[in-house]
Amino acid sequence: QVQLVESGGGLVQAGGSLRLSCAASGRTFSSNAMGWFRQAPGKEREFVAGISRSGGSTFYADSVKGRFTISRDNAKNTVYLQMNSLKSEDTAVYFCASSGRIYFTAAVTPTYWGQGTQVTVSS
Repeated sequence: QVQLVESGGGLVQAGGSLRLSCAASGRTFSSNAMGWFRQAPGKEREFVAGISRSGGSTFYADSVKGRFTISRDNAKNTVYLQMNSLKSEDTAVYFCASSGRIYFTAAVTPTYWGQGTQVTVSS
C-alpha cells in the first residue's frame, strides 16, 4: 500500500507560479514512476505530467509543456510539480499518482492516487 499526500495548492493570479508537492509513504518510492493529473469542474481527469523511477525521463501534456516541470527527490520520497505562467484554464484539483511501471506516460493507469489539492488561477 502506498499513501500519497499532496500539498502546495492555493489561489494565484494568472501569470504566477505554484509548486505542488506529493509525499509518498513506504520504502518503495524509487520503484514507482510518478505522475500528476488534474480535474477541472465538469471535466474528466486528465494527465498533466509523469516522471520515471529514476527521474531521468519526463512526459508532459501538450497544454503544459514549457510551463510546468515535474521532478522527484527519491531521498525524500517526494515528487514535485513546478507550475509557471499559470492560466485560468489551469484551475483544477491536482492529483498525484503512482505506478509500478518504469515510465509514467499519459497511457499509464495509476495504481495509487492522492486525495488532491485545489489550484485556482484568477484572471
